[in-house]
Amino acid sequence: MKSEHTPFEGGPMDGRVLPVLVGPTGHPPKIYRIPVPDAAGGPPTVLVYRRVPRAHSKRLGIQQGWKYEYDPEGRADTKLKWPWSKPEPKSETRPEPGPESTPEPGPDATPGGKPDDAHG
Repeated sequence: MKSEHTPFEGGPMDGRVLPVLVGPTGHPPKIYRIPVPDAAGGPPTVLVYRRVPRAHSKRLGIQQGWKYEYDPEGRADTKLKWPWSKPEPKSETRPEPGPESTPEPGPDATPGGKPDDAHG
């Protein structure tokens, strides 16, 4: 497989250049995870780096390679995002609807005095 020397910015790997394997398209992976073993023997800490464009040419604005930037939050955006997919529900708490936000009852769909039975 081919590899490409890719610089890392931010975090503990700042300033280092590592050979990163490229995929069939010639691009390195979007997310690069580096497990760092714990000195006390606990579970390893995982450093997360995200791929960003390194630079653009002056004249045509063509992208010139990739670099990795440190992501201290380490978000897991591993799900595929298809155009027809529904957005994920946000984890924010929503306020309880109060009496002032309750909609007023509108006119009924059936005329007054008629049964609601459609077959009747």
